[in-house]
Amino acid sequence: MILIHAGFQVQADKEQSFLEEIRTLITASRTENGNVSYDLMKDTEKDHVYTMVEVWQDMNSVENQNKSDHFTSFVSKASQYLAAPLSMKIYEGNERIQ
Repeated sequence: MILIHAGFQVQADKEQSFLEEIRTLITASRTENGNVSYDLMKDTEKDHVYTMVEVWQDMNSVENQNKSDHFTSFVSKASQYLAAPLSMKIYEGNERIQ
């Protein structure tokens, strides 16, 4: 499993437009082969801050998504909504350690 956390700090006056634009990305990404989940979370402590939490079966699935029309379209527009550069962390998930 591959887990991705993509952080977005959105300009306050463009937040609604950002949410409309990212909704298309979320809907399309959830239908892709290899997608386990794809959810946008709003920060409870900071205004206009969101984290996309993605879970993919493998890195090949991530690479295919990164080439998709809906992903490349969103990436080409994202900077107009952001107040800071996108942050991203990628994790490889293994069996749960107890």
